[in-house]
Amino acid sequence: MTYTAQMLETYPADVHLDHRRLASVIDRLTACAQACAACADACLSEPAEELPRLARCIRDTMDCADICHATAAVLSRHTGYDASLTHAQVQAAVQATTTCGDSCAEHAEAHEHCRICMQACREAEEAMTGLLPELQPSGRAPSPPSRTAPQQQG
Repeated sequence: MTYTAQMLETYPADVHLDHRRLASVIDRLTACAQACAACADACLSEPAEELPRLARCIRDTMDCADICHATAAVLSRHTGYDASLTHAQVQAAVQATTTCGDSCAEHAEAHEHCRICMQACREAEEAMTGLLPELQPSGRAPSPPSRTAPQQQG
């Protein structure tokens, strides 16, 4: 059992999502962020004459790494949960992984790191796409912050 799954199982309030699916999505997002960061760095280590051809791939992998990391963090927080915000963040991450996966696919035959990154992006995209229906906003305004975690008074 991953640390992500363990943390979801020990969460003191109800999490209204399937814990295993949610943990899998968070873990795949984290793995994708790591693969994207490593791919961007590997692209930068390619011969200088190849860098102009890899510029878009580097940009896409850096963007995807940041977006996947942020999405994993949002999906890990449940106190004061806002379904509209979470849904929008996951949709943005689906777009980022699609874009990055497509960008890396262009270089996958020539660069193994791009093939690996493409695969990580596709797996994260698939996992998030499966979770999106469970994140549908109800159409109601977000509920006020939970009293589970006290707010500091200023």
